[in-house]
Amino acid sequence: MTSLLQLISTIIHLYVWVIIIQAVLSWLIAFDVVNTRNRFVYAVADTLYKLTEPVLRPIRRVLPDLGGIDISPVVLILLLIFIQNLMWETYAASLAG
Repeated sequence: MTSLLQLISTIIHLYVWVIIIQAVLSWLIAFDVVNTRNRFVYAVADTLYKLTEPVLRPIRRVLPDLGGIDISPVVLILLLIFIQNLMWETYAASLAG
């Protein structure tokens, strides 16, 4: 059971990094630091978008409009950390009693 929890925890940790990288890349694209006409940049941006958008879209629908500021990645990261901590606490509680 510990191995499965560690695998899930590692996947959550990697997905948090995917969210961070996607957010930073979207800022770089928005400020025209990197150009999406470059095929590699476009492929990376498209892949990251496809990995994160299905999870971020429902969060964006619930959050109020903040005038162009998208805090959905922050909310998702906090939610993933909460789920990860809850998972380990539940496991520790099941061992204790």
